Amino acid sequence: MPNEVESRAIEEFRKTPIGHHSTELQVILNEMRGQPMADKFCLISIKVNREWQLAQTTGVRGKPVKMLSKKFTNLEDAEWYVFKKRWKQLRGETLR
Repeated sequence: MPNEVESRAIEEFRKTPIGHHSTELQVILNEMRGQPMADKFCLISIKVNREWQLAQTTGVRGKPVKMLSKKFTNLEDAEWYVFKKRWKQLRGETLR
């Protein structure tokens, strides 16, 4: 379960996934981004500024990402979804 500082940062990201973030949230994002590239969740723009698809990196340079079936038409929802997936990978906890 996230501690109090993490809980505030998670809520901050949920409300505002794009833009400037607090130091506490930036620490979490840096930790997520700093994880090994293999199996990292990411978003691929499939219709510019209109549709995004969930993907997973292979961790092998030059090998394309693995496209997953989940698609989004709202970037903020997509970013929140990826944040929750990465949190699960990082902490083993499911965010709602």
